[in-house]
Amino acid sequence: MAEPTARDRPAAAPRPVSPARSAAETPQAAFLEMLELFFFAYRDFVSDPDAILSKYGYGRAHHRVLHFVDRNPGLSVAELLDILKITKQSLARVLKDLVEGGHIESRPGSVDRRQRLLHSTPTGRALARSLALPQIGRIAAAFQALGPDGAKRARDFLRLMIDADERPRVSRYTNRPPPPEAAE
Repeated sequence: MAEPTARDRPAAAPRPVSPARSAAETPQAAFLEMLELFFFAYRDFVSDPDAILSKYGYGRAHHRVLHFVDRNPGLSVAELLDILKITKQSLARVLKDLVEGGHIESRPGSVDRRQRLLHSTPTGRALARSLALPQIGRIAAAFQALGPDGAKRARDFLRLMIDADERPRVSRYTNRPPPPEAAE
């Protein structure tokens, strides 16, 4: 009797990838699956805020600006540009919409009056919170499903996805308590 060919044999179950294996040793399919999962997770993660933003005629850039201004009262325009890694021209359009919409206000710096410091208005703060709530719900549900150390593992994974030279700077804007409601 002839040996079965590869085509005749059932496919072997995928081998679990050892944490010690390098990226070069990990099957490409596992990376492609992660890439696809990122796309689908991002799609669903932004879907609720997108629906809210559309009522204002805003998009995802507005969401990011509003989030970081709300979380960092007194953030300078230069700092915001550094966080978002966008052009001054792109920011100017989005910021203009948010200022005219009554969601953000720009104040002169106390030391350098030419400096523009950004603050959420009460309306902007409320919008930022309404955008964050469904996303926080998704994150909380995922952490709950991951078990006791799932949140730490997820945070570690996301931090490692950030360029190594950016991690210290990014850490200044993460893992902080919410700003006080009336901190202005």
